[in-house]
Amino acid sequence: MFGHSPPAVARALATQAAAGLTTMLPGELLTDVGALLAGTFGLPRWQLALSASDANRFAIRWARAVTGRPRLLVFDGCYHGTVDDTLVDLRDGRTVTRVSLLGQVHDLALGTVVVPFNDLAAVERALASGDVAAVLTEPALTNCGLVPPLPGFIEGVQAACRRHGSLLLLDETHTVSTGHGGWARLHGVVPDLLVVGKAVAGGMPCAVYGFSDELADRMQAAKGAAPEGHSGIGTTLSANLLALAALKATLAEVNTPAAAQAMARGAERLQAGLQAAITGRRLPWTVTRLGARMELQFRPTAPRDAAEARGAMAGDVEAALHLWWLNRGVLVTPFHDMLLVPPMATDNDLAAVCAHFDAFLGALI
Repeated sequence: MFGHSPPAVARALATQAAAGLTTMLPGELLTDVGALLAGTFGLPRWQLALSASDANRFAIRWARAVTGRPRLLVFDGCYHGTVDDTLVDLRDGRTVTRVSLLGQVHDLALGTVVVPFNDLAAVERALASGDVAAVLTEPALTNCGLVPPLPGFIEGVQAACRRHGSLLLLDETHTVSTGHGGWARLHGVVPDLLVVGKAVAGGMPCAVYGFSDELADRMQAAKGAAPEGHSGIGTTLSANLLALAALKATLAEVNTPAAAQAMARGAERLQAGLQAAITGRRLPWTVTRLGARMELQFRPTAPRDAAEARGAMAGDVEAALHLWWLNRGVLVTPFHDMLLVPPMATDNDLAAVCAHFDAFLGALI
């Protein structure tokens, strides 16, 4: 998101590597990192993990511990890494374990319920059972195709959680590119738990999860009431010295409001250029954008849920476009037609992407 080797992160890693890679004790950078995380994302308490998968896994365990409830609610088409509880699909109105999983033994539907994204009524019905510990969601679906939330949807989910005693856990691993502080900070939503991975430490294996003071007290009480032994939360390498150094450098020098503004300006230009090419060729397609992230979708408007997003995919066209761009010096993530604009992208870079796209459409039709 900020480039493949941000200079500030590279310097911090080199300096820290000369002084120590990891220890079994907290590093001195923890207080600085905690203050930077609180200032960036707006929650006061933080824990570290090695990946967003781990952070989500730990946050789910905490949610079940403090609420005493067994079930998790996720949305059809969700992606939260390799967390077992989230590897489920909605099929004919039922929650089912994904058939693609390798080595799966347990029925994941026993602990998870799936409902469609942007469907508040379905959320209400699921939470009314009184056994859902938390709703885990991205602010916008990103892995099944970009599906933005309808106005007020995430706020409605949070209100439903409060009415029914469930926690709201937002996974901003992908949507942190919405702007400085992520989607939730920009929209004034303060979740009970917040997970950020991938770019938060400039590409080093690191993720974080934050939570409120009130929830921290409940977590402390749950831990204190449990028997001695491993909690299933945390690993030896969580908060290692290299991760802390990269995290501090990224938050202080790389993931800045100025960088976010540059990304937003570039993304607006890129979206406008791509959409102009589509309109000029009279194609019923759209470019759906969320901050610095956008996706070409083969439908006239942004999808409302995962089913609509899947129905708009055209794998052969996507593969051809990736190859077309690659052969002209433009490398994009080989995943749908998703583009993410970094702060160092120039007007010439963006113009080249759009020009090659327009030429592709001319050759295609």
